[in-house]
Amino acid sequence: MSERIVGRNAVLELLRHGNREVERVLILQGNTHARLQQIRAIAEKRRIPCEFVPRQTLDLLEPDIPHQGVIAIASPTGYTPLETILDNAARPATLVMLDSVQDPRNLGAIIRTAEAVKADGLIIHKRHSASMTTAAYKSSSGSAEYLPVAQVTNLAQTIDTLKKSGIWVVGTDQNAQTLYTAVDLTASVCLVLGNEAEGLRRLVREKCDWLVRLPMLGHVPSLNVSVAAGVLLYEVVRQRS
Repeated sequence: MSERIVGRNAVLELLRHGNREVERVLILQGNTHARLQQIRAIAEKRRIPCEFVPRQTLDLLEPDIPHQGVIAIASPTGYTPLETILDNAARPATLVMLDSVQDPRNLGAIIRTAEAVKADGLIIHKRHSASMTTAAYKSSSGSAEYLPVAQVTNLAQTIDTLKKSGIWVVGTDQNAQTLYTAVDLTASVCLVLGNEAEGLRRLVREKCDWLVRLPMLGHVPSLNVSVAAGVLLYEVVRQRS
């Protein structure tokens, strides 16, 4: 079963990366945007058919996601085994684990930031998490083509596996006593984030080596999970630099 990749950046990186089979690319007819011209040139070089279609055709294919004048039809997403991510991870490693993050747009935004700081991979739950949907790819702005994502059935057991691999596990909890800047993130770490409403589930929280909080000085009790992920990932970069 094929997938739709939507948006200029997402389609461009899909074509550049070349890791998946692309059946065809649908481009809004009459649109001369430079990015669309670039997409067309790469597609033609790779001998991928380009079809120039009216806006209505694109709108019908993706009525809820802004397509920006282009949709690619590609082979399905391939998740990466956790073992492969661990084998290929740099040292010190940087991983992100999401517990019950349901919004695919948040998932995509986290992937975008994680790839920007050269994280080694993302771990999501097979059932209690958003998956790599069209919306997630669109929100990742093409970064999903470069960051490996593992889908696992048990986060608590996965944390045990990470610890055996020498990776410290740092969870977020707004009731934690420790500020995120007070924990040493220079060693190999996995940052664990829950959804905004309920945070981490109990067993996942108990498995973490440390629990940290981000200071909330205003009236709103929590940050969007993708924003919190960005703060933590760049704290890793800051400490290691």
